[in-house]
Amino acid sequence: MKNYILYLLLVLSAVPVLAQRSTTITATSISLRGKPLYPEGFSNFAYVNPNAPKGGSLVLDATGTYDNFNRYASRGYCVDGSEYFYDTLMRGSSDELFTYYPLIAERIEYAADYSFIIFSINKAARDQEGFPITAEDVKFSFDTFMTQGVPQFRLYYEGIRATVQDAYRVRFDLSSGGDKEKMMDICGLTIIPKRFWQNRNFSEPLLTPPLGTGVYRVSDYKMGQYVTLERVKNYWAADLPVNKGQFNFDTIHYDYYRDQTVAFEAFKSGEYDFREENVASNWATQYTGKLFTNGQIIKKEVPHDRPQSMQAFVFNTERPVFQDRRVRQALNYFLDFEWMNKNLFYNQYSRTRSYFQNTPYEAKGLPTREEIAVLNPIRDKIPPEAFTTEYQPPVTDGSGNITALARRALALLSAAGWDLKGGKMINKTTGAQMQFELLIYDSSTERIAIPLQRNFERYGITMNIRLIDSSQFVNRLRSHDFDLIAHGYSANPYPSSSLLTSWHSAYIDSTWNTAGVQDPAVDYLVEGIQNLQENEEALLTWGHALDRVLTWNFYVIPQWHISKFRLAYKSKFGMPDRRPRYDIGLDTWWVK
Repeated sequence: MKNYILYLLLVLSAVPVLAQRSTTITATSISLRGKPLYPEGFSNFAYVNPNAPKGGSLVLDATGTYDNFNRYASRGYCVDGSEYFYDTLMRGSSDELFTYYPLIAERIEYAADYSFIIFSINKAARDQEGFPITAEDVKFSFDTFMTQGVPQFRLYYEGIRATVQDAYRVRFDLSSGGDKEKMMDICGLTIIPKRFWQNRNFSEPLLTPPLGTGVYRVSDYKMGQYVTLERVKNYWAADLPVNKGQFNFDTIHYDYYRDQTVAFEAFKSGEYDFREENVASNWATQYTGKLFTNGQIIKKEVPHDRPQSMQAFVFNTERPVFQDRRVRQALNYFLDFEWMNKNLFYNQYSRTRSYFQNTPYEAKGLPTREEIAVLNPIRDKIPPEAFTTEYQPPVTDGSGNITALARRALALLSAAGWDLKGGKMINKTTGAQMQFELLIYDSSTERIAIPLQRNFERYGITMNIRLIDSSQFVNRLRSHDFDLIAHGYSANPYPSSSLLTSWHSAYIDSTWNTAGVQDPAVDYLVEGIQNLQENEEALLTWGHALDRVLTWNFYVIPQWHISKFRLAYKSKFGMPDRRPRYDIGLDTWWVK
């Protein structure tokens, strides 16, 4: 590891960075790269109707149940819509990546070397009961997340200290300068009211609705069955540029359904207002009926170019059966995407092949000389294919015959200590059959898992499918209590410090390190990416290198993606002339 660190220092020494100086920059907005899209003093985002009428209701569905109103509790399943309870120091736009504009904080001052940032609180800022939000609330929020929040928060922000400067100014000192992204992440800090939380345990579930700082609060609920949120009367920030034309519904109501099959039938009967469809067969064949014919429900496809998430069947690499990379690679050969796309998905999908899908950071072709220079110090720690072969998921002819791919899989399994005997995949050492469990919470996932299960069965591998409710699923995900899970990794528009929580070994107990990765080569790459945010050329090289290492380690069986939204909604809604670049923009709609 010492050699990796030495190499990293040599590489970073060649990267141009701001000189260490005490210069302080004052601004009302900040962007990770370049200038913010919207200038100081802008009136509203371009994707809203600033004169949108307020009123009416939005009725949505939720799956499973809930038992908690604290979205930051370390256990329990939180109510849908809880993201509306609290505001953040600053807010981004949906037209650009990693840019912040004033919300609770009206101005920032930060060091040119990113060693500190000071937030000036808008003196008009109020919690949901009309009490002022002060610097003390901001410091309390940060300290509470550090002491009672999830472990990944404490690890990520380790060494950062919050200090109250006066009633409306709070300073954050970073233990080391040079990390603009981490400094900017503080702009997105959720602000909780000290007077509500100071005598409560923030890590525990909350059985009654909290006092918040955001635009909506709970007005009615029946635990586990439904919840109604009402827009806060006289919400102080309603006319701020980041909010104007948004949050137009007087109420947002969530009805809970046992599963998505039941929820879909309820939608077709007009029980709720909006649905984004994720099941291809439903979209192709089931959006029919009286309400569609008479125009009460509109069905619409909206193309987009958003970065795509790595939806996948994720291996828990802490399980002995999945610790050998060759086993994980072999199991990838049993997913026949081409057959599934033709027979189940109406050819609507493309196969996902990258953790930076639909971005310039997706690794294609062979590594460049610059990438090889990044990878050379960890050459003995990474798969040799990362240097010699472009990663592509296995491809079939779509006939359902996977014999050719199965031969490759059997050769890999044999090399890893498994043999097919008597119709069962047997471990050469223990004599045990290969078997594991796939954990899911949605019955529609079972439909796409069964073809994989059948292909496994043909070659003596038992994959049991366990369907559980959503709250159990979340708890088992958090505790890494699974073999294989239908889950994945969120979209990465670019390589960033957030990759630490998803991949670094220090976050092994994190919900986001889903695959349980503890790999010094991966650590080296995500650590190196941290300090490259202002050097696009270096970031591109390191992003490609990381993508190669992750894909060739086969931590997942990749699924698929589609570059359009499939939306159905009641005709009662009005919406702006254009939607934001990176979002559907539901918060900008209104009732006509």
